[in-house]
Amino acid sequence: MTIYIDGHSFHYEMENLVRLFYPNEKIEVVKEWENKPVKLFVFTGMKASDNEAYAEINVRVSIDDFDEVTHTRVTKSDEEFEKDAEREMAVCLYELLCRFTGKAQPWGILTGVRPIKLFRRLTEQYGADYAKNYFVEKLKVSPSKTALSAVTEKYERNILSLSRNDSFSLYISIPFCPSRCSYCSFVSQTVERAGKLIEPYLDLLCKEISFTSEIVKEKTLQLESVYIGGGTPTTLSAGQLTRLIRLIKNSFDMSSCREFTVEAGRPDTIDEEKLNAIYSEGIDRISINPQTLNDDVLRVIGRRHSASETIKAYELARKIGFRHINMDLIAGLPTESTDSFISTLDRICELAPESITVHTLALKRSSRLTLEGKGIGTDSGENAAAMLDYCEKKLTESGYHPYYLYRQSRMEGNLENVGWSKEGYDGIYNVFVMDETHTIIGCGAGAVTKLKVPGTESLTRIFNYKYPYEYINGFDEMIRRKEQVRIFYDELS
Repeated sequence: MTIYIDGHSFHYEMENLVRLFYPNEKIEVVKEWENKPVKLFVFTGMKASDNEAYAEINVRVSIDDFDEVTHTRVTKSDEEFEKDAEREMAVCLYELLCRFTGKAQPWGILTGVRPIKLFRRLTEQYGADYAKNYFVEKLKVSPSKTALSAVTEKYERNILSLSRNDSFSLYISIPFCPSRCSYCSFVSQTVERAGKLIEPYLDLLCKEISFTSEIVKEKTLQLESVYIGGGTPTTLSAGQLTRLIRLIKNSFDMSSCREFTVEAGRPDTIDEEKLNAIYSEGIDRISINPQTLNDDVLRVIGRRHSASETIKAYELARKIGFRHINMDLIAGLPTESTDSFISTLDRICELAPESITVHTLALKRSSRLTLEGKGIGTDSGENAAAMLDYCEKKLTESGYHPYYLYRQSRMEGNLENVGWSKEGYDGIYNVFVMDETHTIIGCGAGAVTKLKVPGTESLTRIFNYKYPYEYINGFDEMIRRKEQVRIFYDELS
């Protein structure tokens, strides 16, 4: 498929919009109209009217026997001209693609990661009713997703109010897993291939954490939350977990820390010794992630644990004393039926974890599923939508509410990921990082530090090396990069 861009700079948004309807199609973007025979093409053009008071927008979709044109005009004197022109062009293209394909997108013309951030901005400026109407009328978001956005934004707002100008959160990366899931695109390494790197990696990670803590103390930043993720942090031994957690607690002022999460993740890495090591250090939140309780699906996606092992790990964590357990599920996994997913969710609700995060399968370019040629299919998108519809109904009835939401590219059905929790158990790190509320300082391979200028949308990013061996070999460079945190706050003061 060819997308022609004529007289405007909205090529990125137009391409992303076409990909919602044609996720597996090879797309070529051409910056000017060539008027030559092409089997599949989309034309998006904009030009000034004769008196230049308006911009004329023209959109044409030509696919098979379907060849339709639509147009609109936008007042050029309006201060919001560029934004309105992009939105109007997107709506024109969206409505033509809806007519051709016979289906609408649940999030309308929105292709961004953070729809709740947009909903909140509209609410703060014009009120909640305006935000809802804008989502439905101007952005073509479905009424159900608009309602979900409104509820989620209400709970997010309460968490965001906790942050101060000098707040930050800390992310620690443990980039190792027992095996690589077929849908995974993270930089984590399997223990079989990289097990010998764990100890030297941990040694250097501890040095980076200590170095970072000195900068934080110097700049008197307030720690709000800590998240140890990966990868699978519980690939570390009990002793290694204790060493890491104690270092963090001894290096930072924990008096202001509202939440400390260890993502236990894979049930096949969880045992009593490790859970005791985490619990004895006062960690108040862990995540045990089944993804599904269907053993056949677990085998298909490359997981080495069974549903029964997930249940045992959860019950063991409860026995030890954990009072905030999160569990992750994925809607739209290969070979998972809607009935199978419903059975999983029903069983998870019987366990009654304090929070449940429901992801929609996203097929990243470097995942095994994508490399093996699996694309996003219509049926799987419809199945995923049915799964999420059931989630909203079941979880609401079971006393959970949505507290954060985000989206990814190449998601089944162009849907969303939602964190659900019981009252008082919202995962605040998840909200802070997704909203980009305050600075996130990342330590470890693949971690990204995002330095936030208070009161603005300005972010300065510092990237660590992605892979453990790169991190180990280039550690001196990692420390040099961390100096940018000090420089950033020096310039703010």
